Amino acid sequence: MNRKAFEELLVGFSLLYEQTRQSQPRQRAVGGGRKARLLGSQEKLFFILFYFKCYPTFDLAGIIFDLHRSQAHEWMHRLQPILAETLGKKMVLPERKLDSIEAFLERFPEVKRVMMGGTERPIQRPQDPEAQKANYSGRKKRHTRKHLAAVDERKRVLVLSRAREGKLHDKRFQDEDDLVGAIPDEIPIEADLGFLGLQKEYVNIHLPHRKPKGAELSSEQKGENRALSQSRVVCENAFAGVKRYNAVSAIYRNRKVGFDDHLMLTAAGLWNFYLIAA
Repeated sequence: MNRKAFEELLVGFSLLYEQTRQSQPRQRAVGGGRKARLLGSQEKLFFILFYFKCYPTFDLAGIIFDLHRSQAHEWMHRLQPILAETLGKKMVLPERKLDSIEAFLERFPEVKRVMMGGTERPIQRPQDPEAQKANYSGRKKRHTRKHLAAVDERKRVLVLSRAREGKLHDKRFQDEDDLVGAIPDEIPIEADLGFLGLQKEYVNIHLPHRKPKGAELSSEQKGENRALSQSRVVCENAFAGVKRYNAVSAIYRNRKVGFDDHLMLTAAGLWNFYLIAA
């Protein structure tokens, strides 16, 4: 994020922070108590952006910003919702789910092509045996949490599912969350073989040819697979852009239930903001 983008984000962030601060009851007068280390909105925004980018432990964040580790923890959980709300005000946060085709057209009238894909992030090995089994990803050979996303041709994350267990297959994930259902038929949807079978349910789905058992793909089919792969690599580029933020690519360490989902949503919003601000 360059300085111009930071300053643009700071305006909305400062306003929302002040509104949040004034809405909370105070135990002492303004200026009382210990002196703040993060003096202004600029320092607070830098702190939360640094956390997303580097994902330091709270001990390390406390050393860097001259805070106790408990204060670093408190500030992160206090500022993350404000950052997410700021990105929402700028209309760059992905939708969680669109209920109708009309809602999709109203929200994304300029979209001409959609790429579907799944992405996983590693987590610490759960202690509970059932949780271990549910979150073990055969594809990644480790314990993960998974998201599905719809991406447009500009690498923007349009729709992001909520985090689910890493074992869940992409097609079953789609069947349960139905991210595709609100996309108009005239907009082509490109996906990989993890969504095999989706073409039987929707008319404008483009999937690679699957190699027949005991046979080979024809030269024409291989060429079509190559062209589709080159087209939908935009989806993988979008995931790579979101995962520039270590908070959603490194092994998840936070203990708050469901917070991994909040981190991914905010990181996707930061990526979308980067695309329009670049």
